[in-house]
Parts: sequence; structure tokens; C-alpha cells
Amino acid sequence: MSDGLVLEIQRMSTEDGPGLRTTVFLKGCPLKCAWCHNPESISPRPQLQWVNAKCIGCLSCAPSCILNALSYSDSGVVIDRVLCQGCGVCTDVCPGNALEIWGRRMTADSLVRELVKDRAYFGKSGGGVTISGGEATAQAGFCKDVLGGLRDAGVKTAIDTCGLCRSGTLDELLPLVDVVLYDLKLIDSERHRRFCGAGNETILDNARHVAAAVRASGGAKTLWIRTPLIPGATATVENVEGIGRFIATELGSAVSRWDLCAFNHLGRDKYVRLGIDWRYRETPLMSAAELGDMAIAARASGVASDVVRVSGATRFEE
Repeated sequence: MSDGLVLEIQRMSTEDGPGLRTTVFLKGCPLKCAWCHNPESISPRPQLQWVNAKCIGCLSCAPSCILNALSYSDSGVVIDRVLCQGCGVCTDVCPGNALEIWGRRMTADSLVRELVKDRAYFGKSGGGVTISGGEATAQAGFCKDVLGGLRDAGVKTAIDTCGLCRSGTLDELLPLVDVVLYDLKLIDSERHRRFCGAGNETILDNARHVAAAVRASGGAKTLWIRTPLIPGATATVENVEGIGRFIATELGSAVSRWDLCAFNHLGRDKYVRLGIDWRYRETPLMSAAELGDMAIAARASGVASDVVRVSGATRFEE
């Protein structure tokens, strides 16, 4: 049985598919979206984080690192991310649990056993388990074994994907899922490359591929499209209308929901812990009027009005 690198198991989720769900976040993603709210999920290896609020300043962590990846400054513990291998030795000696590892190895069997504990509320709410990331397809073999184990246990399943993978990988996973959450971020390939680190040609081709499989399932599978609304990047009328036209003309009736998800700052502290200067750190939330404009653009693009959903907090304005 395969094993994989699991970032987090989040229970009682209401945003990752129908009903109440348990979402498994895997590590590793082929994209590097400038606005990513889970930057700790991009790297395919374990990563160390230092949590300032938990640190008692005992200075016991650095001597434990044989790679000399830890040091101290006036602002606290400094992690040399070139040297650090995420082994976790320093976390064992930290009395305040201020050092934590993002990512742990789990076998597919052990993960399935953990997930089926939540089966009681899946049945009552129409929910299930969603495999997300990072990118679910980046650990395709592990993902396939987990989904298969969940299906054998009678649990409904979903994957959340950016679509940047081989179509054959999707063919292996699609028979094991009830719902596909598919990200369409930018319709223009050059802008997609600039903001996400890769063009979108494969992503659009795979979206067509998934839509065909959903239609062929005769209603057994569901496809939701998700678009993050990022000021200065994706949140433009031109982009939203372009994605909408693609959905209407290329994906059609296979799409039962299109979520427009407003920008938020929930990942800001993660960038600090990773030592990364986040370009959106000072970007304000969208206004209600701006969010409304995106909804109007989406509903004018050819997508049925009842398919379009808009979510997320907006900034307070007097």
C-alpha cells in the first residue's frame, strides 16, 4: 500500500463539496500562484515552521540541528531553508512546541482508517471526503489508493484539482470520485504563466476532458468550477467573462456550479513563518460593489445565473 505526504486533515468543512466534509490537504503543487492561501502546501517535502507566540526563548533548538539550519536573531528563531531538511529533530526538543513540521508521512490504509471515523456525519449531511492540496493529482498513486479505500467503505469522495497533470492521471482518479472541484483561475495563458508559474493550455484541455467524463456518467458525477477573485490578477471583468464563455461553450451542462471566491488574508501568517514576502500582504479585501461587478460579469457570460455562486468577506466601508 502506498504512502503519501499529508499536510492537514480538516474536519467539518462546508466549502469543499456538498454537505459536511473532511478535507485532506496533501503537500506538493505544480503551480506557484502568487496569491496562494496555503503556501506551505506548494513544496513536495516536509517544511519546518516557527510559531512566535509559542516560543519561550529557551534557545534549546539550534544545538539539536546537525545541519546548522537554525540560529537566533533579535526577532526570534531563524530557519535556513536551504539547509533545513524538515527532519523534525528540533521539534522533539522544543518544550513550547514552537517548532512544527508541515507535512507527515501516512500510508493510504492509515489515512482511510482515520477518515472513516467521520462517516456518521457524512451520511446525515450528504457529505464525504475531499482530497485537496497542494494538488491532489501530484500524489496520484497515493490519492488513488485513498479514494479506493474510501469507496470500499461506502464514503462519498471528491478531488480538488488545478488541472495541471496528465489526462491519464485524471482517468485513473475519476472513476473513484463523485465530485470534481476544478480551478479555473485565468483564461489568458500568458497571464496565467505570470501569476501561476505555468501556462493554462493543459488545464483547459483537462477541463474539457473532465466535463466529457461527467456528462458520460449520466448524472453520477458532479463538476464544480472554482475561480479565486484576486485584485489586480483574476478579479477583472475581462477575465471573469472569458472564463464564463469557456464554461458555457466548452463545458456546458457538465458544470453544475461556478464558485467565485473573494480574496482573503487568511494565509498571511503562513508566509511570515515561511520567511516569504507575500506580494498581497497589504492588499485590501474587495468591496461589496467590486464583488457584485464580478457576479454580474459571470452571469452575463453565458453561464446560467443559478450556477454562479459568489462567496467571501468584503471590506467594511462607512
